[in-house]
Amino acid sequence: MRFLSRFPSVLTNKYLLTGIAFVAWMLFFDRNDFFAQSERRSELKELQQSKAFFQEQIEHEKGFSEELRSNPAAIEKLAREKYFMKRENEELFLVRKAEK
Repeated sequence: MRFLSRFPSVLTNKYLLTGIAFVAWMLFFDRNDFFAQSERRSELKELQQSKAFFQEQIEHEKGFSEELRSNPAAIEKLAREKYFMKRENEELFLVRKAEK
């Protein structure tokens, strides 16, 4: 006990020591420590941004799909541009830019 009398009474308080140990455990050693939580928060932000991007893409594709169902000119445009289709008696020339 003589050893403990050298320290101030605040540092030998069992409740304070237990509280400090608990905070240290929760910050550094627990499975859900502070660093893991901040990593998960950043991952959640990335996933939310990805979700917003894909929802926007879905809305765009729904609009495009609806246009294809209702507009025959859009179907022809898609066939000509993407699949290089042509009408009978029509010449098709593909011009590509030279790569550097």
